[in-house]
Amino acid sequence: MLRTLIWFTYFWLYLLLCIPISLYIRHLAKKDGAKADRYVAHFVKNWARRLLKLAGATVRVTGQENLPESGAYMVVANHQGYFDIPIMLTCVGEPRGLVAKQEIDRIPGIRTWMRYLHCLFVDRSSPRAGAQTIVDGAGLLAGGHSLTIFPEGTRSRGGPVREFKAGAFRMASRAGVPVVPVTIDGSFRLMEGNKMRIRPAVVNITIHPAVETAGMGREGLRALPHMVKETIEAKLAY
Repeated sequence: MLRTLIWFTYFWLYLLLCIPISLYIRHLAKKDGAKADRYVAHFVKNWARRLLKLAGATVRVTGQENLPESGAYMVVANHQGYFDIPIMLTCVGEPRGLVAKQEIDRIPGIRTWMRYLHCLFVDRSSPRAGAQTIVDGAGLLAGGHSLTIFPEGTRSRGGPVREFKAGAFRMASRAGVPVVPVTIDGSFRLMEGNKMRIRPAVVNITIHPAVETAGMGREGLRALPHMVKETIEAKLAY
């Protein structure tokens, strides 16, 4: 329980103390967007790394060489728990924007930094809004901003991987960028597996070879969600 209290205190206190930094980044973005992006990536990565350290997470990563060396790409991962987010921000290349549910955009402090990171917020109750998210996401990818998405749409909490929604793959295909499948194995043990109390755990991350979407036909695109899901599941230790 003490670890959980310390973790949440740090989480919110750090965001509060960094309000002046947030205001500086807003000012900087108007003059030099690229410099502001680098500053945000540095800040977010350090914050997320400390969150993992306080939780007692040991993250083991294999396959870093599979991340594209240049250009934007779409990371597609299974979603076991809340700690998947700081893991994605620190352990799989440089921090990228996330495709997240609309409700998170209503949380003060968090939404500010997510917007700076070029995150997208999905209104899951509106098919029209979902279609617009695909267009917006493709625009970000085409503009050179990589993204991370959890196509299950919710946490599995260590259970079977749920069906992958096709929107993420349409987004990548529309922009002509590669999809990088990532397996997250064990993150639920940090919180969800302990009745929402934070406890140390080992998390294994596998970064699989990228799948090119440029020039992919309809049949290939239709089969892509299932193929990527099978690739990710193959490295899970059920």
